[in-house]
Amino acid sequence: MVVMALIVSVMPVLAEPAHSLAVNEGFENPLGFHDPAPRFSWKLPVGVKQQKAYRIEANTPGKGWDSGWVESGDSTLVPYGGTPLASREAMTWRVNFRDESGTEYGWSAPARCEIGLLSNDDWKARWIRPSQPCDAAKEPVGLLRKKFPVAKEVSSARVYVTARGLFELELNGNRVGSDHFANGWTSYRKRLDTLSYDVTGLLKSGGNTIQAMLGTGWYAGRVAWGKNQKGQYGKLAELLLQLEVSYKDGSKEMIVSDGGWEGTFDGPVVSSSLYDGEDYDARRQPSNWAPVVADANLGSARLTPKPFLPVREDQTLGVKRITEPKAGCQVFDLGQNMVGWARLRIPVEKDKTITVRFAEMLNADGTLYTENYRSARSTDTYTSAETGTITWEPRFTFHGFRYVELSGLPAGVQPREDWVTGVVLHSDLRPIGGFTSSHAKLNQLQSNIVWGQRGNFLDVPTDCPQRDERLGWTGDAQAFCQTAMFNYDCLAFLKSWLGSMRDDQQPDGRLPHVVPGVVSESGSPGWMDAATIVPWEAYIRTGDREMLEQNYPMMEKLVAWYGSQAVDGLLPGIKGYGDWLQPHAKGLKGDTPFPLLGAAYYAHSLQILANASVVLGRGDDAVRYAALADQVRGAFTNQYFDNDGKLKNAPETQTAYVLAIAFDLIPRELRSGAGANLDRLIREAGGHLRTGFLGTPLIARALDETGRSETACELLFQESYPSWFYPINQGATTMWERWNSYSLEKGFGDAKMNSFNHYAYGAIGQWMYERVAGLSPDPANPGYRHFFVRPLVCKQLDSARAELETPYGKAVSSWVKRDGWVELEVEVPPNTTATIEFPGDRKPLTVPAGSYRYDAGL
Repeated sequence: MVVMALIVSVMPVLAEPAHSLAVNEGFENPLGFHDPAPRFSWKLPVGVKQQKAYRIEANTPGKGWDSGWVESGDSTLVPYGGTPLASREAMTWRVNFRDESGTEYGWSAPARCEIGLLSNDDWKARWIRPSQPCDAAKEPVGLLRKKFPVAKEVSSARVYVTARGLFELELNGNRVGSDHFANGWTSYRKRLDTLSYDVTGLLKSGGNTIQAMLGTGWYAGRVAWGKNQKGQYGKLAELLLQLEVSYKDGSKEMIVSDGGWEGTFDGPVVSSSLYDGEDYDARRQPSNWAPVVADANLGSARLTPKPFLPVREDQTLGVKRITEPKAGCQVFDLGQNMVGWARLRIPVEKDKTITVRFAEMLNADGTLYTENYRSARSTDTYTSAETGTITWEPRFTFHGFRYVELSGLPAGVQPREDWVTGVVLHSDLRPIGGFTSSHAKLNQLQSNIVWGQRGNFLDVPTDCPQRDERLGWTGDAQAFCQTAMFNYDCLAFLKSWLGSMRDDQQPDGRLPHVVPGVVSESGSPGWMDAATIVPWEAYIRTGDREMLEQNYPMMEKLVAWYGSQAVDGLLPGIKGYGDWLQPHAKGLKGDTPFPLLGAAYYAHSLQILANASVVLGRGDDAVRYAALADQVRGAFTNQYFDNDGKLKNAPETQTAYVLAIAFDLIPRELRSGAGANLDRLIREAGGHLRTGFLGTPLIARALDETGRSETACELLFQESYPSWFYPINQGATTMWERWNSYSLEKGFGDAKMNSFNHYAYGAIGQWMYERVAGLSPDPANPGYRHFFVRPLVCKQLDSARAELETPYGKAVSSWVKRDGWVELEVEVPPNTTATIEFPGDRKPLTVPAGSYRYDAGL
């Protein structure tokens, strides 16, 4: 390909100051922050090529810190050099910078950071709960309240709060915050997240009332499956709350949860379960208030400010279609599989109960298909106190669904579309990436990937959102993390989850298959390795060394366990989930032998640990772990590959070849042969995948890296089973657990394991963004300080585009075929560079910040 024209367009510099000031993992003006020594990030105005120096001023009452002018191009995660902040302290800070020509741009607008309660010692409150007897198995919802006076003019007021369970607060009848499922799900025995709210404007002179609603949630509710479904951590939910009021005369007052509160289980929310739904009886107004049970022992779990944003309402979906498959049951189709709940505005009759059921799919007769929910009831009920029209939504449950069925409605009413609204809920993550192309099904695949992530990133990265499971499966998360971090800014989200992983790591180094660890199983290759893969991939995409520093001990313990099981570098006795759900396999765990998978992931985690050691300046560790990785790779090659790059001593599987190539486990001279054999297996399968959860995320990359990009494209655009487009052809609006969870021809698959919202196979998104569109990070310059534009012009496409809000600004790689030419557009954000690898054989070109267009011949 010959480059025929180049147009460079750079917006004029208007001497604008830095903007988008944030601390740590992208927090802007946080309240209740978790880090007493924040790290600062900012973005430069468009038109600036490079920063040459910066200056930071940070001030807290009575003290300050000035970095002075620092000759550096760093503009992300710059450490604070002042005295660490204390609980409750607030800091304001601003930044100035000089560009490549020495021009000074002036001070930015100030940003703010207020610290939460950092230590258990900061808490004067007690754990409280209603004192009345109740049936814990029914997952009751408690109410707690405290009346108190305010006699002076308020300067500021903060509520610090957490729960063993879930809470929702009201102050003087006003909802406090917009969070749902607070305080979230951590390894509760080790850590409880706390939340902070500014309630200054909600207090009033005279009498005030603060009230809390308590749900069992993940703490005391139904979680996982088997004999111990309920009460994994405790039997009843409890609240810990501290309202701290500062008055304008300089005095302070603290209202805490203690024995002076009242509580009851006799309220309108009869029960609320994550799996089973919520039962609401409007006739049961709060009554039988009594003194609470109060416990001054805070327990051994660390109380720490929540290190990422809670679950919030993201958007709402309207009804597309209404049907009545059987008399008295109205089915409302939202047109999109989603996660959240239904907001109802419906007519009701006094003392009658409306039943609200949910489903992802419909049976052939139009009724709800719920068999795949297994034992999860996933049903809400509303019993009315009066005849009329009510507006209602639940509090402590969520559902995975597209369809909502209402029954028990007044006789003769005609359903309306505005009766049901789908409320989409997930952790409040900022969308940062976008992908589009000329191919409608590829665009639908991207939509399905995003909706799958949106629904399953609900406080922890779950496998599915609808059945009696909804757990943080480590294998799914490690497969999907690269794709996830392109679509959403989920660094803080994953950091918190890895904190629970560290808390739940076993003494011998193994990691549980789910985190938080409510299932006892552990030790599966490809699942445990989330402990190494997720931190490393997050570091590449954000430049956050802290991901490696925090998790380094966990990584070391994991590879030490692998080493304790190894025999001459191999793992003959290892077991696990295998290449889970491989199509046409002999069992659920696929056809790739466990020992081969174990050796592959052992070598891969060793190499990641060696790489992390280099980044962290641990030279001796780097040498030692790199040598061990070489030894395991050598053993792997000798055991499983002949001199022609063909598998031996194991069944030939696509996944075995994929891992050998993608993890760089075999010598360079064998890669081409391995790629040829992988290609052959795909051809023998009729151009189809034969990979499960471990092989599928890497298969396109393995083909591409061995010169078989055309085969990779053919796989991506394959229409028949198994393929990414096959579920789309059956009507999928999210990623499915199985390629054939449903087919128009045969109907539903095995209901025991048949999720229609399961993001693992959405990991193909990484290849779509980084190769099809061409926007890929550079591990040697993490955080997109330098990145690659290396588009793959597939014959199946006329155009593709990826754009990403990097830590430095927006990066774009876009290409379009036009009359025998390819038009390539590139945007490189300020303070970064990019290397463009053209679709043809022209030498790569490295460019500074700016906007570029290249017209090249095909």
